[in-house]
Amino acid sequence: MKNKQERLNQILLLLQKQNSASVSDLAQLLHVSDMTIRRDLNYLQENSLITRSHGMAYHKGTSGDSPVMLQENNYDLLEEKVRMNPEKERIGKFAATLLEPDDNIIIDTGSTTDYFARYIPDSFDMTVLCYNYNILSHIISHPNVHIIFPGGYFHSNGQFFESSQSIHLIENFRANKMFVSASGIHEDLGITCANSYEVHTKQTALKSSQIKILLTDSTKFNKIRSAYFADLNDIDIIITDTNLSSEWKAAIEERNITLYLV
Repeated sequence: MKNKQERLNQILLLLQKQNSASVSDLAQLLHVSDMTIRRDLNYLQENSLITRSHGMAYHKGTSGDSPVMLQENNYDLLEEKVRMNPEKERIGKFAATLLEPDDNIIIDTGSTTDYFARYIPDSFDMTVLCYNYNILSHIISHPNVHIIFPGGYFHSNGQFFESSQSIHLIENFRANKMFVSASGIHEDLGITCANSYEVHTKQTALKSSQIKILLTDSTKFNKIRSAYFADLNDIDIIITDTNLSSEWKAAIEERNITLYLV
């Protein structure tokens, strides 16, 4: 029997190929029970990957030739920090050049924003709100950075703190720039992360920010994680590496998003 992750991706591929299928057809093709398929379809529908009507499942229309694959949610920040390191460092270093004295900024969780935090100029007087231990560890020694750290329950896999109290604090903070991270970016299904506990914090931070700057390496494009938190149109600037495809460059340009390739 296929494990759940393999089965979910097989369902997506089948629906992408033939647009629709019934529960019984999918159960027969994948050699599992109707109940298992219904649970899988509920999961995919909750994550906006399919639609359902009158006993049929339908693939949500997507653009491009590459199959949409649901990524496993075994995210670990320490593991992520060893992938695409040269690209992430270039992205983070360049992003720091967009900073100005007296900025009020929010730094999102992530391995690419980790590099950005390392390159914040020591001479700049600014206020930084963050909710990740790894980001805090880089900025805590900066002589001119005023830190706001909401705190809350600690999620060790992402070194992430969250709580209802932290949401209230972020709601009442105003940033002129937010530096955003993502685990998946798709034209139709938006920007996603691996952990559902991040969503409310990230969405609140976006609402509290004037300019949204997405820092992400090119491998995250055309990938989908299970937790949706924003649309591409919510982003003002994208900084990524030079391996970004021409199709994505065109898609970003069509949305009037400023793109930097480093």
